[in-house]
Amino acid sequence: MQMIVRNPSNGIYEATPDYVHAMEVVGMQRLLFFSGTMGLDPDGRVPGSLEEQLEWLWSNIRCILAEAGMTVDNLVRVTSYLTDTAFAEANQAARLKALGARRIPTTAIVVGTLEPGWLVELEAIAAG
Repeated sequence: MQMIVRNPSNGIYEATPDYVHAMEVVGMQRLLFFSGTMGLDPDGRVPGSLEEQLEWLWSNIRCILAEAGMTVDNLVRVTSYLTDTAFAEANQAARLKALGARRIPTTAIVVGTLEPGWLVELEAIAAG
């Protein structure tokens, strides 16, 4: 499988260093679609802080990926749902930490969640 970053240099605004405009995936055999994944601990409890929820969220993402024989290197798209615009920077930092040097298409949207304690939710697509 080959992943090709598509960041046109003409006719469109420049992508910032934390994401890419698009990712072309060639020769993949499988797609893994995530439901909205929360930053809950293994007992389903909601940690009180945004930082703890982001840590658990990415831990949960890695767990789901491992079940499919994948890693964060297989992620090709991430959408974050935040309950407050003030969470954007911490969410970005957690994503960059989780992905290392890799950059993928990403979107962050401010929404209301189904439970008041849920501060962030993430859905993703992985290819393998």
